[in-house]
Amino acid sequence: MSLVSAYNEWDPLEEVIVGSAIGARVPRAERSILSIDYHEVGDPAALPSGPYPKDVVDQTEEELEQFCTALAGLGITVRRPAPSDPDAVLRTPLWETDGYYDHAPRDTVLVVGDLLIEAPMVIRGRALKQALYRDLMLEYFHSGARWIAAPRPRLADETYRPELPEGQRLANLEPVFDAANVLRVGTDLLYLVSDGGNELGARWLQEAVGPQYTVHPCRGLYTAAHVDTTIVPLRPGLVLLNPERVTEENLPEIFASWDKIWCPELVDIGFAGPAPVNSVWIGMNLLSLSPDLVVVERRQVGLIKELEDKGIDVLPLPLSHARTFGGGFHCATLDVRRRGTLESYR
Repeated sequence: MSLVSAYNEWDPLEEVIVGSAIGARVPRAERSILSIDYHEVGDPAALPSGPYPKDVVDQTEEELEQFCTALAGLGITVRRPAPSDPDAVLRTPLWETDGYYDHAPRDTVLVVGDLLIEAPMVIRGRALKQALYRDLMLEYFHSGARWIAAPRPRLADETYRPELPEGQRLANLEPVFDAANVLRVGTDLLYLVSDGGNELGARWLQEAVGPQYTVHPCRGLYTAAHVDTTIVPLRPGLVLLNPERVTEENLPEIFASWDKIWCPELVDIGFAGPAPVNSVWIGMNLLSLSPDLVVVERRQVGLIKELEDKGIDVLPLPLSHARTFGGGFHCATLDVRRRGTLESYR
């Protein structure tokens, strides 16, 4: 029986991969990082390249361990990535860079049913991060999971257009996307067309998953990377939405009849260094453990109240450097197995 099975974002969680802060660093200044994650830095000399501060790494790893302990206490199997070499250099005939962080497995591999899809990631410093999960992928493959990888992108200079407005900085030259650009809603897969995934990525994904699923390219919704600080499906018929980005006009049609929670003002938990990777909206980057239980950063008391008013219990835990590392509890995890079956929610 395959250890891999996840058809949506909310079915009861049984197995999950949790990322790591150990060895995290910001890559050297190069075209991909300056186009996507640190465009606001402007001057390449101002990019905080090199290891993250030790106190930031230590606190984050301590909080991730606390998170893992809480999940294990609920009977959820927790896996961690293999350690990476923070000093390794990545080199191709077209570019050279060094590593990034391993905090966000969500970006690296997409799980659709029993299918593992290694994503053709956008940032050069993360181009080989799938290797950290190779032993786990082999274990899942031997258990009966299917396993494919998107074509490895070249990530040439012309892929990135830092001179253009946000949302237009990723050229449509080859399939490129982070797995966190995709939300699973049963037979419907929502794909955010943005600086985190281009149109060819959506086309490739549709061909990869086949006619059993429909990939819906979402345009004009959010221009930067990743969809999980904009739309968070909580259970069939209930969705959490970002009020600064989502309108009745750009809301994906599948959610038109769903009950909606418009995310309240969030607490800014701050960041370390000269610039954050994420905005304060990272506070809505929660992880569903079941249709009735979610993990939320403990300082987001307004959001917690809104969720509880809808009958959803909240496990409040700290993740103090979510803005620094560019990921909340959803980003910091990859749900491998949820108890449920493939359904249509239309």
